[in-house]
Amino acid sequence: MHCFAFDIETVPDTELGRRLFDLDGLDEEDVAKAMFALRKQQTGDEFLALHCHRVVAISVAMRTGNQFRVWSLGELEADEAELIRRFYDGLERYTPDLVSWNGSGFDLPVLHYRALRHGIAAPRYWEMGDDDQAFRWNNYLNRFHWRHTDLMDVLSGFQGRARAPLDQIAVMLGFPGKLGMSGAHVWDAYRDGRLQAIRDYCETDVLNTYLVYLRFELMRGRVTRENYDAECERVREVLKEADRPHFNQFLEAWARS
Repeated sequence: MHCFAFDIETVPDTELGRRLFDLDGLDEEDVAKAMFALRKQQTGDEFLALHCHRVVAISVAMRTGNQFRVWSLGELEADEAELIRRFYDGLERYTPDLVSWNGSGFDLPVLHYRALRHGIAAPRYWEMGDDDQAFRWNNYLNRFHWRHTDLMDVLSGFQGRARAPLDQIAVMLGFPGKLGMSGAHVWDAYRDGRLQAIRDYCETDVLNTYLVYLRFELMRGRVTRENYDAECERVREVLKEADRPHFNQFLEAWARS
C-alpha cells in the first residue's frame, strides 16, 4: 500500500476580496464579512467560490512501505505558497495514490487555483500520458481512475443526492469523526491566532479519511480482514507513540466508538 490521504483547511482570501469587490480601506475581518454577505446574496449560502479561498493548512496521512505517518506540511509559520509547493513536491517524489473526501469537489480545485496564483509547477500531477504512458489510463485528474480516490464521490456513485459527510460516515464505521472543530469554525480559529488547532483538526480529518479508505479497500477485496485489522492497529500504535493531545483524544474517542 502506497497512499497519501490528504485534507486542506482554508480561510477567505481577503487580499483578493479587496480587489474583486472594491473593498479598499476595510480591515481583514470586515473584508471577509463583506465577501460572505455578497456570496450569500448571490447563492443563498456564505460558502465562498473556490478561487476565493486561501490555504492555511494541508495535512497528510501517508502509508508507504512499512511506515505510516500523519503530519501537516510545512512549519507553523510557513506561507501558503510553501504549503502548496510541499504538497506537489510530495507527488513528484513519491507518485502516491491520493485519497480524499470531496477532494475532487473542493480540495484539489482550490489547490489548482492557489498553485496558479503562486506560479507553482506540478508536472507529475498534471501528467495525462503525454510523457508517461502509464498516466494515460490512470491519472490524478480523471474521476474514474484510482490514482486519486475521492471517497465521497466513489461511495455516492457520483450522485450528488447520495453524498454524505465524512464525519457521519466515520462515526457509522466506528471511527471518531470530528472532534471539537469543523470547517465552519476555521475562520474564527484563524482570527484568534489558533493555527496549531487548525492543523491538529486537519490531521484528525485525514485520520478519519484514511480509516474510511481502509474499510473501502476491505470492501473492494484489496485487503483481507487480517490486513485491515493490522493496519488499524498500526495507526493506533503510531498515534500512541506520537503522544500528542489531539492524537490521544482521537484514540480515546476511537476506543469508545
